[in-house]
Amino acid sequence: MKPLTEEWPGVSYVMPVLNEAPYLRESVEAILKQDYPGEREIILAVAPSNDGTDELAAELAEDHPQVKVVPNPGRDIPRGLNLAICTSRHPVIIRVDAHSELMDDYTRIGIATLKRTGAANVGGLMRAHGKSPFQYAVAQAYNSPIALGGGQYHSGTVEGPCESAYLGIFRREVLMEVGLFDESIRRGEDWELNYRIRRAGYTVWFTPELTVTYWPRETPTQLARQFYSTGAWRGSLVRSGRRTPLRFFAPPALVASGVIAAGEVVADRFLPRRVRPYARIALSGPVAYAAFLAAVSQTAAARRSRPPQFLLTIAIMHISWGVGFWSGVLRGAGNTIDTSRLDAEG
Repeated sequence: MKPLTEEWPGVSYVMPVLNEAPYLRESVEAILKQDYPGEREIILAVAPSNDGTDELAAELAEDHPQVKVVPNPGRDIPRGLNLAICTSRHPVIIRVDAHSELMDDYTRIGIATLKRTGAANVGGLMRAHGKSPFQYAVAQAYNSPIALGGGQYHSGTVEGPCESAYLGIFRREVLMEVGLFDESIRRGEDWELNYRIRRAGYTVWFTPELTVTYWPRETPTQLARQFYSTGAWRGSLVRSGRRTPLRFFAPPALVASGVIAAGEVVADRFLPRRVRPYARIALSGPVAYAAFLAAVSQTAAARRSRPPQFLLTIAIMHISWGVGFWSGVLRGAGNTIDTSRLDAEG
């Protein structure tokens, strides 16, 4: 891997876009405001949308010469990212999502970290924010280890090598060497790419100096669809033999315990009396989860977003992800996609 010898190497920002009219302008403007003197370009891989996103992307490209639009007719995120990367021309690739906004010195700090550490990819913290009451509750859940298991890019405070990076500031030559994003994986494509980067002998680096504002899904249905699809693709990766951190098995364990408990309730009347007390141990899983939610309702995150909405958000995340995970393990993810992106609600 060649060192970045230029003081301010050129940067290409790549962004997959589908039905993002409420967020796209702010996301692009955050890139344009970057405190970075090097050459820059923004490549929007725009999928066919039904909320005016296509027209907005064209308007942004017309108003700003740094912005370019490439069509992504298949709509899949990995395909859109690869199209944008192949269209780009600079040695550093920065992934940005339309639901996110970069802090002003994000690029400057990221480039400096790439040079200082020799890493192939650098990422920072996802800081979720919300506008509506439900979106705010989802944001509080994202920012809490209670919901997502304390992943480094949600709550990490110490920089160092990591398993995966949120979004990512990549050395282009490494992306090309490992083969870009795997277009057969429709969710979890970032984790899988970072897995291949590490397998190739390169370092993925986390630094809490980098912060990205993230706007999560706005309705319970959208959140459930998003987490189901993410869980399905994680289960599919487990099915294929990929190593998975233990925290990802908690939601599927919850779902399994619920199914077993439901089966026990149905079968209880048919079991011999002496067996029933032992069979009722199956109820301990749901009871423990109810106790967990009761404890969660007293946390600062729950109080900030009102406990009922916060608990609803946590339960949707855990159960949808767990159900999706078992679907992915048992039959693979197949054509599972995040259907929350296909409507124009947010």
